[in-house]
Amino acid sequence: MNEEPVWKRDEVDSPCVNICVVHPVEQICTGCLRTLDEIANWSRMTPDERQSVMDALPARAPRLKKRRGGRAARRAR
Repeated sequence: MNEEPVWKRDEVDSPCVNICVVHPVEQICTGCLRTLDEIANWSRMTPDERQSVMDALPARAPRLKKRRGGRAARRAR
């Protein structure tokens, strides 16, 4: 059986990973690291605009690494 490859558009894929939670302080999605404006406008962005967002995402990840609470903080008290 010869399967045809799945047709894809020639555009930048969304970074969405279906973990849609906005960080209350940083105001970026904890799943894809995009801002709410970037998420809302993604379908209207040009390929260059999408690529610019994609290029900026890795630098945002460290902003979510800081943890100030949780079990470890409670145990330290």
